[in-house]
Amino acid sequence: MNKDQINGSLEKLNLKYQSMGQDLSAYLDGLLLSNYITYWDYINVDTLLTLQKPKTDFPDEEIFIMYHQITELYFKMCLNEMVQIANNGQIIGENGEDLGWHKALDVDFFIRRLNRINRYFETLTQSFDIMVDGMEKEQFQRFRMALLPASGFQSAQYRLIEFASTPLIQLVRKEKKNDCKDASIEEKYEHIYWKQGATEIETGQKTLTLEQFEKKYKNEFINWIKRFEQKNIYQKYLSMDQESKNNADLKEALRNFDMNVNVFWPLVHYKSAVRYLQEKNKDVAATGGTNWQQYLPPRFQKRIFFPELWSEKEKEEWGKGWVIKQIFGEE
Repeated sequence: MNKDQINGSLEKLNLKYQSMGQDLSAYLDGLLLSNYITYWDYINVDTLLTLQKPKTDFPDEEIFIMYHQITELYFKMCLNEMVQIANNGQIIGENGEDLGWHKALDVDFFIRRLNRINRYFETLTQSFDIMVDGMEKEQFQRFRMALLPASGFQSAQYRLIEFASTPLIQLVRKEKKNDCKDASIEEKYEHIYWKQGATEIETGQKTLTLEQFEKKYKNEFINWIKRFEQKNIYQKYLSMDQESKNNADLKEALRNFDMNVNVFWPLVHYKSAVRYLQEKNKDVAATGGTNWQQYLPPRFQKRIFFPELWSEKEKEEWGKGWVIKQIFGEE
């Protein structure tokens, strides 16, 4: 960097700090005194490796914890991309300043971000054998009893991904959709599909898992839904001009996203549940009492983010192809 470039950068920094009522020279003095950053400090490796706190002495429980922590990090990566799409690719700084990155949600930007999300979910789905085959069944069935009533059902970030993907009506239980078309967000929320999956199998009452989940996150969920009501992924697609909407790569990315979140991800969980919770004469209840047999298979919920992109036959057979291939070994 030459002298003019250095002076130009200093002038920009001076203007930035002046606008915040700060003295640039004080910050430069601090920079001179600062130590170099290290990988372990930047990534917080030492802290990260202490975040696994098993409830039992079974060694496979630590695998269970770490894989779920990895999953949550991938979900956070997905949400990062979804917020960028919602904000039309504009990046706002900590103090509200425009950082000058992308001024419009063009087709290429939209596709790139969707493909990133698809890669994240594909990585998770392909790695789920860690849950299917990476733990001893006997260990899991023992240590899982120490986890009650916690459940992977309680992943709030997965719900945020759903809410940022499509209008809330698409997440309402199919038998309630007609009744909820003109309902408020709060009313639609009461009929959201996943509540049905967290009811007591015998009584039909809310599980403690669901009660705790809603107590902690309901208000956050409602606020998030309102935030994305007009700028979720589906609304962004529908608001584009016809030429953009007809873009084959964009349609493919959206369809892949729909399948990754609503078919492949639930079904690898189903496969894992069959592995660990299904026995010869009965099914073992999940740790939170969730009705996994009815909740996980996509054919029961037929949850579809982007209905316009699927034929009636495809919607009718939602998830069927995966089941035929994985369960029956047919192409």
